[in-house]
Parts: sequence; C-alpha cells; structure tokens
Amino acid sequence: MVPPSSENSPAAATTQAKARVACHGCARRELDRLLESPSLRDSDQLKRFLRYVVDHTLAGEGDQLKEYRLGVEVFDRGPSFDPKLDPVVRMAARRLRAKLQEHYENDGQSDPVRIEVPKGGYAATLVEFLKDGEVCGNAQPEVEPKIQELATAAADRRTWKLATGAVLVIVALVAAGLYYRSHEQATRLTDRDTIVLADFANSTGDPVFDDTLKTALNISLQQSPFLNPLPESKLTDTLQQMTLPADAKLTAEVTRELCQRAGSKAYVVGAIGSLGSEYVLGLKAANCHTGDVLVQEQVTASSKEEVLNALGHAASKLRNELGESLAMVRMYDVPLVEATTSSLDALKVFSIGQKVYREKGPEGSLPYNLQAVAIDPNFALAYFLAGADYHSLYQVARARDFISRAFQLRDRVSRRERLAIEAYYYRNLTGELEKAIETDQEEIQDYPRELYGYIRLGIDYATLGQWEKAKRATLQAIQIAPDHSVPVGNLTSFEMALQHFDENRRIIQDAQHRKLDNLQFHTTLYTLGFLASDSSAMEQQESWFSNSPDEAIGLALRSDTASSVGQVARADQLTERALRSAIHGDSKETGAVWQENNALRDAAYAYSTKANREAKSGLELSPDSLGVQVEAALAFAMTGDKVRAEEMNQKLNRLYPVDTQIQSVWLPTIQAQLALNQGDPGTALNRLQGASTVEFGLVPFVNNLSCLYSVFVRGEAYLKTNQGTAAAAEFQKILDHSGIVWNCWTGALAHLGVARANALQAKTSQGADADAARVRALAAYKDFLTLWKDADPDIPILKEAKAEYAKLAIAVRSIMFLRITHSPYANEQK
Repeated sequence: MVPPSSENSPAAATTQAKARVACHGCARRELDRLLESPSLRDSDQLKRFLRYVVDHTLAGEGDQLKEYRLGVEVFDRGPSFDPKLDPVVRMAARRLRAKLQEHYENDGQSDPVRIEVPKGGYAATLVEFLKDGEVCGNAQPEVEPKIQELATAAADRRTWKLATGAVLVIVALVAAGLYYRSHEQATRLTDRDTIVLADFANSTGDPVFDDTLKTALNISLQQSPFLNPLPESKLTDTLQQMTLPADAKLTAEVTRELCQRAGSKAYVVGAIGSLGSEYVLGLKAANCHTGDVLVQEQVTASSKEEVLNALGHAASKLRNELGESLAMVRMYDVPLVEATTSSLDALKVFSIGQKVYREKGPEGSLPYNLQAVAIDPNFALAYFLAGADYHSLYQVARARDFISRAFQLRDRVSRRERLAIEAYYYRNLTGELEKAIETDQEEIQDYPRELYGYIRLGIDYATLGQWEKAKRATLQAIQIAPDHSVPVGNLTSFEMALQHFDENRRIIQDAQHRKLDNLQFHTTLYTLGFLASDSSAMEQQESWFSNSPDEAIGLALRSDTASSVGQVARADQLTERALRSAIHGDSKETGAVWQENNALRDAAYAYSTKANREAKSGLELSPDSLGVQVEAALAFAMTGDKVRAEEMNQKLNRLYPVDTQIQSVWLPTIQAQLALNQGDPGTALNRLQGASTVEFGLVPFVNNLSCLYSVFVRGEAYLKTNQGTAAAAEFQKILDHSGIVWNCWTGALAHLGVARANALQAKTSQGADADAARVRALAAYKDFLTLWKDADPDIPILKEAKAEYAKLAIAVRSIMFLRITHSPYANEQK
C-alpha cells in the first residue's frame, strides 16, 4: 500500500519505506494474478492498461498518469489525440474498474492485496488485506492491535488482522460460508453456459403481452456480458431437429427439451397475470437436465405502463442470482423502456417481426420493423434492424437512412446494441474503418462471446485489405458458433483473397456436409470454377442460382465472366436480365451498380459513347447509392467526360470527407484517370502514390471482392511515363490477386498490360535484356489473345492488341533474321 503523503515524521518515513518495499513485491504478484484471472484474461487492451498504471504508480509517477498520456502510450493514439473528442481512456477505465470489482467479488475475495483504480484519476491504489501475524512481504508486525484498534486500522489503512477473541465467530462464519457456497454453486452459471427463453405464459387476456415480454426479457438479459441467451440461429436449427416449425410455441416442456438438445445449461420461463388493475410477473430459471429450480423472481406492476419496468427489475435480479456480479449488473442495465420502447404496441409488432425473421429472414421481418417505427418514431432498435434488413436485401441506400436514424437515437438502446449501431454507422455511413474496428474491439472486450462482434471485425479488417486479420477474427466467430453459416461464408471470401483455393474447397465441402449453406458458398464455388477454367463446376452453380431467390446475382456473375473473355454482347444481355430481376426484387441499387460495372468495362474496352450512356443510366436508377456514384465518376473519367467526373469527384469528397476507401482509393483513382486523360501521367502517379493495403480491400457493393481499379490505373500511368518495369509490376499484382479480382475485366486486361509493359521494356533496353523483354511480351500477348479467342471481333481494344502483337512478332522475326544473316556461320555458307 502506498502510504499517505501527509505522514512526514522520521519514524513515519521509515515505516513508509518498509511498507513501500514490501508492498511492491505483493503488488507485482497480485498484478500477475489479475492478468491471468477470468475477468481480464481475454481482454488484451485492459491488461495492457492495468499493467501500465500499476508500473507507473509503483515508480512514483501516479500523478503523471493523465488522459492524454494514456491515450498515446497505451491506446496508440497519435500526437493529435484529443481526449475531449475521443473518450477511449475514460471508457476503458470504466470497464477496468468494473472488471476489478467483479474479480474481487468472486475469485479474488481472498487475495492478500487488492489493486484498484479509483475514480477521479488513473493512478492505482494497492490495498493490503492481511491475516493475523502477517504483513505484506512476510515481515512481522511490531505490535498486535486490540479489537478496538482493528476498527481504526480498517478505516485508515483497510488492513484487517484477526484478533484471537474473534476466532469462534470466524469459524461460524466460515461454516455458513461453505454451506452458502455449495448452494450457490448449484444455482450459478458460468460465462460459457447458454440459456434458453420460453415463451411467456399470458393469463391476462391481453394479447399485447404475447411475444412482447419474451422479446423484452431477451433484450434485457442480452445486456449482460455474462449470460448468453441461445442465439436465434441455434434455436432455429434445434427446432428443426425436433421437427418443429421455426415459430413453434415454446412452452416450458418444449423449451426444456430444446435446452437439452442445444447443450444449454438452463431455461427461463416467464409468466404474467393480472390482479385487479395490477400485473404480477414471475421468472423462473431451471436446470435443463434435472428440472430443478435455480432461481425464482416475482414482481408486481401497478399498471400496464409499468410492466416493462417491472420485468426489467426482475431480469436484473435474475442475472445477479444466476452468477453475474452486482457491479456488472449495475454497469450494464439500461431500463427496458429506454432500451426498447415505451409503447407496448410498437414492441408487440417488433416482436412478431423477430419471430417471422426466424422463418422468412429479412424480407419477412422488414414490414414489422417499419410498422414498429411508425408507431414509435423513437424506437432506435427497430430502426437499426430495419436498416439491417434493407442491407441484407441489397438496398444499401435505404439501409443508410434507417441506420443514420438509429445512430441519432443510440442513447435509447442498451450498451450492446449501441456498440453494434455505432460500428455499423462508422463502417457503412461515414466509412471510418478505424473507428469501426475500435468499436468492434470494444464490443468484443465487453462481450467476449458476441458472435457478431467478431463477424463485423472480420469484415472491417477485410475492407482495409488486412485479410489475415480478417481471417483470424472470423475463425474466432466460428469457434463461438461453429454451426452458423455466416462466418463460414465470410471465411470463404477471405480465403479467396489469400489465394487459398484448395483450402477453400475443403471448408465449403465440410460446411455442406454439416448441412450449412449460404449464398457466399455458391459465389465462391462459381469463382473457383472460373479460375480453374472448370466449365462444369460453373454450370453447376449457375443451375443453383437459377433456382434460388438470388438468381440476379448469378446472372451478374455470368455477365462478368462473358465480359472477361471479350463477349460483350453476351455480357450486355446477361446484365439486362440481372437488372430486370433486381428491379423486380425491389433492389434498384444493386442493378444500378451492375450497370456501372458495364460502363467501366466498356470504357476500358474503348466503347466510350456506350460507357458514358450506361454511367448516366445507372445514376438515374439509383442516384443516392455510394457504389453507383463512385463507379459512375470513374467511368466518366475513363470516357473523357471531364465535367461530370470532376462534379462527381467534388460531390463525393463533400459527402464522404472521412470515408477510408473514398479518400484513400476512389478519389485518388478518379483524379489520376482525369490526369491521364489530360496527358499528365506524372500527376496521375502522384495522386496514386499513397498505395496501401486499403486498395486491396473488400469493396462492399460488388459481386467479387474488388477489381483493383487503382492498381490498373497506376499501371496505365507507368506505361504513359515509359516505365515498363514498374507498369509490369502493377499489372502483375492484379494477376497475382485473382482471388480478389475474380472474373472482373481488369483481370483480362492485366495480361494485355503486362504485354505492353514488356514491349516497352524491350524498346528501352539493349542486348539480352531487350530480348528477354520481347519474349515476355509475346507470351503475354498470346495469353491475352488466347483468353479472348472467342471474343466479339469488333472490340476496339482487341483490334489494338492484335495489331500490337503482329507488329511485335514481325519485329522479332526481323531481328532474328538480321542476326542469322550477319552471323559468322551465315558468311561461311555464302
């Protein structure tokens, strides 16, 4: 324990020095225990924070632990870190204090030293809790205090020593404690256990409580970082195993069986009845296997309007009695009316939507979420889930509107939902990927078993082009929910980006063997077939798409494939069919993105007039879509439409000033293309100098992962500046990342780019280097022309490529002829 600084006498100074030295060792041992405790073991950031403040406190620097210093040295913020704008230190300190309190209320009750970080500062306090005859560091005390002195010592130094006369009392307390702990162990859960919620038994006769109270209870319990309600996906799968429909009534009997099959620990049954004008609510948690009651709670609501508040109080008590620390319950316990809605009618509709979602997905739940926000315009959680539904249905612009409203209302949800809303907002609206990742990590720290926190973290890393990190985060999600198809589907995309094709086939085969399936499996299998030139595998997936609700995506993939081999007319037909299908499915934005893909392809193939027309058409169909806007801007730039391209560029810069991909990739690429059109390749290269992993990141609105447009334009700029070696390296990047590019047209034209770059090297080199460059150029031209052997014959860029190849071939033959005729052997023959 660090002694009070007010004790300044020589004797006190001596005592303090002994105490400081002794407690330094105790503090170190306690710190090691804490860092390996269940409360902190899985939180690397909080462990780093705690170690830092303890180290600097022990070094006598506690008064120097200011928020700015901690932000820079612990949380890796830059020199421009502003604690007023970025509360990362305060939030971490709050979580750390709760984790420490949780530890000392449970596993650390008997620890001889306690480490705390009191509010109002960040210096640690090291508090000794000593047994009789001991001091920290095993030194002997000078005097044994009397019982009266014990109270004074506890108040001044929080140091306990047991007096001999208290032994019998302590023995009695220990015996009672042993009984209590044995009973407590039987009722308490661990943070690894899952629980299943039964439907509420409603005897009030008021249907507004049907489904509503179960949804409210689920939201209340999900605030807990400790308790784990069974995920909806696992619930649905288990009901199928029981041959029950997804909307089956979960009575106590059905829930207990479901609980056993799902491997859960306990199930919770709720009931509501009326007593005059009052309502009585009961909650009971029972062991799945024995049926023994673990915990029971009963509360009374004075009116219908107070039912949600009463249920929230009962849920909080239930959480504590099932094993969650009181400190954690208090920290994560937003009242239900604030976490959901004060309108039972809105919550009723919302609850039906959640139930329908299990059977029909986002298309089924969306109307109910929309109706819920119509009833209560401040229902933040309903806005968020409506936005998520729109996003799942590829209506991204509509999703943005609803998520934006949810973000504005995020103080009206629980902490768990608030973190999810903020992460989505930073990812999909402002495009601040680093902030999204920080929020994901904060969510995972608070809720280490949160499946979607890891899923979102994987997507955010992928969007930054950090594919290995994306894979690791997604593998953690799979570890939490191995039977959930979403993280497995995401993993297949990340493995594609890492060029792990054989591993990907194994992953999908294993997943399908376990009866898992989703759209990503089939897009990945189609792409694997394309990259392997396996037409049979591609046709198999085409058949799957044609018989699924995602037919439009299958048509768009086929269009990209036709385009990549120069079959432009065929590609146009398939895009038209995909567009009609998307519009029919109320997804104009998706269809508009496909139109813009066509515009970019036609611009690259030198169909400038057609490309410009398609770019305008896509914008007219979905003018507010970010994906449509950026692709249209680049298409205008590629066709030489300087006015429209610059207008779009300025608009994007104004609307998305902090968007990571917009500012790092899209705008520089558009500006570079404009500079190329103006005959200024040097400026184009300057615009694209900031190349980073971000340009290899996931583009959220396309079928493949990315076409790597910035890399392609940089390659073109190097060609224009006669830097053949550098140009070849850029185009080779595209070929080396086929798992990202898939069947995009840039993959085909990269072969031509490599050919042109090597031909340029041949012109600027001499001797053997020039010869080698010519050989490489001829091989690359042949690769391209072989790939396009069945292409439409009138494509301008194809005509250019054939002419270039013929000219190079003639030049090579001429050089060979001259060398033969001028060789010594040729003179002998003469």
